[in-house]
Amino acid sequence: MRRSLLFILAPLLLASTLATRPAAAATVLITGANSGIGLEFTKEYAAKGWTVIATHRHSTTPASLAAVKAKYPNVRIERMDVTDIEGVNALAQKLADVPIDVLLNNAGVYNDRRACRTESCPGDWSTQTFGRLDFKLFNTILAVNVKGPLIVSEAFLDNVKASKQKKIICISSTNGSLTKQLPGSGAIFYRASKAALNREMQLVAKKEKSDGVTVVLLHPGAVLTERQSYLKGVKGMVTMPFTVRHMIATIDKLTIKDTGRFLRYDGVPVPW
Repeated sequence: MRRSLLFILAPLLLASTLATRPAAAATVLITGANSGIGLEFTKEYAAKGWTVIATHRHSTTPASLAAVKAKYPNVRIERMDVTDIEGVNALAQKLADVPIDVLLNNAGVYNDRRACRTESCPGDWSTQTFGRLDFKLFNTILAVNVKGPLIVSEAFLDNVKASKQKKIICISSTNGSLTKQLPGSGAIFYRASKAALNREMQLVAKKEKSDGVTVVLLHPGAVLTERQSYLKGVKGMVTMPFTVRHMIATIDKLTIKDTGRFLRYDGVPVPW
């Protein structure tokens, strides 16, 4: 009698267990995850229960990421310089069997930080002004902001295609808009790099649409990162938690119909 009862109950117990078991967590890979917006993305996605692959370019693990890892075991820290093709491909090979739902190209260079010793240092913008152009800096900005997202997106494309969400997200800026009127004539390198990023990712979106990969560019707004903390109180500035939470909500809602679009953090289209 007991054996018969077990035969009857066993399938029901198994079904109940499967029903209550949490679904497999989605996975996000974030470049430039050790500071600024990238670090905030790492914290927010980790808190949501996602598997987070947080990448950085430093020789040792940054303390900022180590602290997040200590709090969230679902964070995996990897070293990756987005300009190093061999290094990026090596990590892609290492993660070959890992589906990546959201590939987040966040790493970027804004200005000359060679004299900086802390993350809060604002850096030097003067060498991006016509008449004072430092072309070595231009090479660096192009390598990180333009080549980097292409290198990373191509290397991890199979991981993205193997996932459920299949999304490639690039952090851009309206500084790269060709139609929006911008203040001043400075930041030539940075603004040119974002214009190039926008165009190249439009083309990637067009190429990969047939395989169901959604490629979207996001403008985070004028963000009070560590490096921009001196702008606190200036009208129009937004905090990192504010913009990142909005961007995550926007990313969650994206479908293949959105591929190739340029959106503000809250999903509102912005000018090309």
